[in-house]
Amino acid sequence: MTGQTRGERLQIMLTDKELDALDTWRFNRRMPSRASAVRELLKRGLAAEGFDLVEGGSKSQDFGVTGKSSSSPTRDRRDDNEDSP
Repeated sequence: MTGQTRGERLQIMLTDKELDALDTWRFNRRMPSRASAVRELLKRGLAAEGFDLVEGGSKSQDFGVTGKSSSSPTRDRRDDNEDSP
């Protein structure tokens, strides 16, 4: 660690499929822990462009990690690139 003190704990619940996707991503990149993988993904997500504002009335369950959801309040970035050459 680089001398940072992490004083806040963030707890999330994942489905088996989401956890499998996280672990696969982590192992493919030889990340030392799930926590480090989540921090890296958060860093990448916060730096990403193209996130639409969330519609009012959205619930936590509307935000999945894997696949598409018709009730998702945000667009799937892969959908945006399907029309690109």
